Amino acid sequence: MAELVTLPRLLGKNARDLRGRPAIREKDRGIWQTWTWGQYHAEVRAFALGLAALGFARGERLSVIGDNRPRLYWAQVAAQALGGVSVPVYQDSIAKELAFVWTHAECAVIVAEDQEQVDKILALRDELSGLRLVVYDDPRGMLHYRYDWLKSFEEVQELGRKFGAEHPGRFEAEVERGRPDDVAFICYTSGTTGDPKGAMLTHGNAVETARIAAGAEEFRVDDDYLAYLPMAWVGDAFYTLIMSLYVGFACNCPESPETVQRDLRELGPTLVLAPPRIWENILTGVQVKAADAPWLKRRVFEAFRAAAERAEILRGDGKPVPLGLRLAVALGEVFVYGPVRDQLGLRRARWALTGGAPLGPDTFRFFRSIGVNLKQVYGSTETTGLVSLQPSTEANPTTAGRPCPGIDVRIAERGEVLVRGAGIFKGYLKNEAATREVIDGEGWFHTGDAGFVDPRGHLVIIDRAKDVGALADGTPFAPQFIENKLKFSPYVREAVAFGGERAFVAAMIAIDPNTVGNWAERRGLPYTSYTDLSQKPEVRALIREEIRKCNATLPDATRVRRFLLLTKDLDADDAEVTRTRKVRRRYVAEKYAAVVDAFYSGGDAVELTTMITYEDGRQAALRSRVRVEDVEGAVAHA
Repeated sequence: MAELVTLPRLLGKNARDLRGRPAIREKDRGIWQTWTWGQYHAEVRAFALGLAALGFARGERLSVIGDNRPRLYWAQVAAQALGGVSVPVYQDSIAKELAFVWTHAECAVIVAEDQEQVDKILALRDELSGLRLVVYDDPRGMLHYRYDWLKSFEEVQELGRKFGAEHPGRFEAEVERGRPDDVAFICYTSGTTGDPKGAMLTHGNAVETARIAAGAEEFRVDDDYLAYLPMAWVGDAFYTLIMSLYVGFACNCPESPETVQRDLRELGPTLVLAPPRIWENILTGVQVKAADAPWLKRRVFEAFRAAAERAEILRGDGKPVPLGLRLAVALGEVFVYGPVRDQLGLRRARWALTGGAPLGPDTFRFFRSIGVNLKQVYGSTETTGLVSLQPSTEANPTTAGRPCPGIDVRIAERGEVLVRGAGIFKGYLKNEAATREVIDGEGWFHTGDAGFVDPRGHLVIIDRAKDVGALADGTPFAPQFIENKLKFSPYVREAVAFGGERAFVAAMIAIDPNTVGNWAERRGLPYTSYTDLSQKPEVRALIREEIRKCNATLPDATRVRRFLLLTKDLDADDAEVTRTRKVRRRYVAEKYAAVVDAFYSGGDAVELTTMITYEDGRQAALRSRVRVEDVEGAVAHA
């Protein structure tokens, strides 16, 4: 394996050794199309040679934007085969964000999925001085687009085939020139403060981290993986490109974001990765279906679910499961757990991972209890997506697993998690100062996360180090822990907890419009919009009861005492959360300062003006008077 030091070389190996095995599939117009590793290699080769014919040089950057599509993955590997760098971006980014990334990375080529994405590029064309070529995948709607710098994917490949015939061996020679320290990806971090930073990941980072992952978890060449997460997220790059190329398993691209759940059920992948928001949404769907079921079905579901969770807690604590409970779980597998996994598309899953942010313990236990081998993985863009992983026999909602062999973890004096290993990134593009801030002289990467290593050797992540604090009485306060508890409710989509150096904890809640809307409709409660629904007295009462349920599982000092229902969801376009749904706490605290003042001054209402940002950058103001509620009667205010 010594010579397999770059991703294109791994592709060449798969084309030789796994030539006829499926490499990637795409669902198009309801039909799964399959490409073998031999065909995958041929597609990449043709596109790479087309880029070479058009002057693409070593070190240049190629960006991709769109949903998960085989051609967008091929384009990235093709650029890397020529010594270029892949720069994936979030397909739902607003114009300002795209302009920043494409300008900062000096992208020479952009490969776009369809007309919608090409139109975004057209709107920014004058700002992108270094852009020479735009390539589109889907030709629908593109007939009348006539620009010298715009070509279809087929045009570039056809040009590449002609160029290859005239320059035999050119592609292979370029691949051989690749070195482990060549930059393969620039992944922009969806940081919680300021502009995103471009983390440079090398081929060496990618291949060595893949080797570590393959040693820590079981990957098989006949595995199926569903590629549906944003390509700009390091998790997608790591599993869909890096691990697939390293192991040789097949990746599957759903027809569209709207059909992911249906395609997941149809495919039944053996490997699954999803951030906490996805697992929470799946759980919400199960809870809503259970609540809507006839009385007998609902009682059967709840009884077997409770039995499974009791058994899972006992197993997690290392205690024996009584015979009666084992029998109940066995019956539950027939009547509830198996059918639920089948409906969710998880019946074949050997393991499923959650990462990107901590997952609430209740949500984690639910999936484990119904037979999904869900495990936590911890990593970041700067660590090539991997630091620690839970073994299947040691999965636990409170830890992020054991540091993988070959990756060193150390806890700094103030509890910050430090990481060192082959996956640590090369640095931030054009930002040496920021690189020096996070990588010290001994090569340790400072993650910014607060945590510790428990007696079993598992890494426990508490929260972002800057967010961990204490209440006024000295009680430790980790807002993310409380927020995850609140989000276990199917009616709560997002939560932001406050309490640092305050007398008590308060929370802003964004309702889930679908589940709350269904709840309202079943009760004949009319509403016209998200804002109208969220401010109904009946909805406030519903959320108050959900918070009380959450409080019952929290220590008295950290229970939520006051809350407010937001008139809109927290939105990445409004900079309130990142593209991976992490709360930008400092910005939110400033934006909603009036709410925080009302929480702690005893106010019962607040005038709220929130700005909504549209995709093209236009903004509109939303003004409303919103009630601040006490959870349990009167509260002693700070």
